[in-house]
Amino acid sequence: MKCAITGGYGFIGSNLVNYLYENTDDEIIIIDNLTYAADKRNISQEIQKSSRVNTLYNDIGKIADSDTGLFQSLRDCDVIYHLAAESHVDNSITGPGVFVDTNVKGTFNLLEIARKYDIKFVHISTDEVYGALDTHDDPFTENTNLDPSSVYSASKASSDLLVKAYSTTYGVDTVITRCVNNYGPRQHVEKLLPKVITNALNCIDIPVYGEGLNIREWIHVQDHCAGILAASTASADNKVFNIGSGVEMSNIGLVKMVLDIIGESYTLIKYVEDRLGHDFRYAMNSDKLRKATGWKPTYDTENFIKGLELTVEWYRAKAKDDLRS
Repeated sequence: MKCAITGGYGFIGSNLVNYLYENTDDEIIIIDNLTYAADKRNISQEIQKSSRVNTLYNDIGKIADSDTGLFQSLRDCDVIYHLAAESHVDNSITGPGVFVDTNVKGTFNLLEIARKYDIKFVHISTDEVYGALDTHDDPFTENTNLDPSSVYSASKASSDLLVKAYSTTYGVDTVITRCVNNYGPRQHVEKLLPKVITNALNCIDIPVYGEGLNIREWIHVQDHCAGILAASTASADNKVFNIGSGVEMSNIGLVKMVLDIIGESYTLIKYVEDRLGHDFRYAMNSDKLRKATGWKPTYDTENFIKGLELTVEWYRAKAKDDLRS
């Protein structure tokens, strides 16, 4: 089988490339525009030079000609895994335009390719499209109404609806996955956990929004990749799947856990003004995917600390490599 992975040099995208390379015999086309959040070092030279792997450098928001370029390059694909996105909420507050260009227009452009060449389209979305939960609310299900709060989540909700429309109107074979917060190797330092880890390793103050009481559910990126592959081959009629681990934690609790692992003082924590439109809690019910496919996370509540320790060790090793290079 031949697949394309958009955003293949980013955090989740590169982990998916590695996961598919190691667990399938698929031919893989990596599509990336190499924006600031991408890094070619996220994928080994061995994989990049493999006969099974090819790389295309494209801005998915600016595909102009349906008869040339990316359209022609993907015409023989069986599936597109669409992960390319602007994803940092803070950036969507200060510069929303690129989120519409990439997340909405880019998804539209790729759906046109999928429609023209009858390619399966697996769209990787986010729990943030559902809005926010209070402390005692039940987790989101696939039937929860979309109620995004930020420009980022609104752009992702918009792309979800485009995917649904292309399935209903044109018969494109689509799957939408919505996942909780990811952690693990290769994530850009702008995101919460990498920033906490790298700041702690360097004894630098760690900024925490508000009182740090906002709650997030966390999943290891390898578990997410396994969930994507499971969802893409599921036989359920309604192909929208939540992917979650059941591991919920306040931001301040997570920060303190990292500091305990590294052995640094809580005095590094510095509370800062809260973010505009900061959703209080996200949590997902992923029973549908579990029942349809048998998928379950390795790093669940019992094993979360192990996944976090491995993540800290990856960033520690990366810091040493950066010093040597």
